[in-house]
Amino acid sequence: MNLRLPLAAALLAVLPSLAAAEGWTGTGELGLAVARGNAESENLNGKLDFKNEDAQWKHHFYLAALRAKGQVTGDFDGDGVPETRSELTANRFDAGASSAYKFSERASWVGSLRYENDDFSAYEWQQTLGVGFGYQLVQSERTQLAMEVGPGFRRAKLAASGETETGAIARGLLDLKHKLTGNTDLVNTFLVETGSDNTFAQNDLGVVVAMNSKLALKAGLQLRHNSETPAGSKKTDSLTTVNLVYNFK
Repeated sequence: MNLRLPLAAALLAVLPSLAAAEGWTGTGELGLAVARGNAESENLNGKLDFKNEDAQWKHHFYLAALRAKGQVTGDFDGDGVPETRSELTANRFDAGASSAYKFSERASWVGSLRYENDDFSAYEWQQTLGVGFGYQLVQSERTQLAMEVGPGFRRAKLAASGETETGAIARGLLDLKHKLTGNTDLVNTFLVETGSDNTFAQNDLGVVVAMNSKLALKAGLQLRHNSETPAGSKKTDSLTTVNLVYNFK
């Protein structure tokens, strides 16, 4: 059974309402760039991210999207004359959820789900389920560093052939937050999912500068890597963003 549509629909329905729920905190990010004139392009990226933690449980939900259009030149109608038209150059969304049961002050058992859909990737979609061990490596006033590691299961559809890959994976996660100054934070999340068919890795680095209790600016660099891609396609994609961030508290 394909779980990607139910998972995406559930997260779309649940995430916005979490802002008003007791105990939940979160952020919403949005970046938009529009060019008109000699060249035309549109780029939109956004993310919703919510967390909840009590003495026994930690929960995390997120939803992210990227969409871009730009001018493309080519002989689209086969008449030998090049034309210019606007086409999608990026169209991706990914969603995920995790819950951790704490059995000590720093250690926990973690279950996670992740799904991504990308029209311009070697994989039309990928979905993973993981279970494992989580541990808070550093927990100080300025720095928090957490890790997760464990086995999982992956399903993915190859864009070129339409075939579906399934198999076991090993999953690892490192999550860092470090306070540089009173209003500036460095954040970095590294995720790796490796199996016999493919190794997927993603690193999200960001610098967040708070303007007030609700609004912040965030400069981010995202790197995404798939070890197995068709000949002629790149294994690594990068995305640089400057977004406005709204804090739900």
